[in-house]
Amino acid sequence: MGHALRRFDARVLALMAHSAEAPLALSHLAARDQVGAAIVHITRHLERGGSRLTELADRAGMSKQAMGDLVDQCAAWGLVRREPDPRDARAKRIVFTPAGLDWLQAFRQAVQQAEAEFREQVGASVATVVALGLEAYADGDQP
Repeated sequence: MGHALRRFDARVLALMAHSAEAPLALSHLAARDQVGAAIVHITRHLERGGSRLTELADRAGMSKQAMGDLVDQCAAWGLVRREPDPRDARAKRIVFTPAGLDWLQAFRQAVQQAEAEFREQVGASVATVVALGLEAYADGDQP
């Protein structure tokens, strides 16, 4: 499953490299393989309204330090910024910038296209079974 996920993420990033919707500088970075699959963790797990670093790290299954490094990289690219958390003045929330929201929209479109390619390659029945199986696995109790 890990190999399949890496292949899927690589396809999504390849589509992002040629996306007219993605911010130009980021699509150029993706085209030169300078945007790693790790950026997908931010794109998949950051709430539209923002998330605390610890929440983001938990959702992505990463350490807080590793996620902090990734957030710093994404901030340098202009995808996200840190701002005060309205619920706790000591905390910061990570939020998408306008360019980050453009990236997010392009990412969603790339995921839809990659999913359609998957369905075409394996057939609708297999794709449905895989989706249902992954959904059940994701919702299951952890040992």
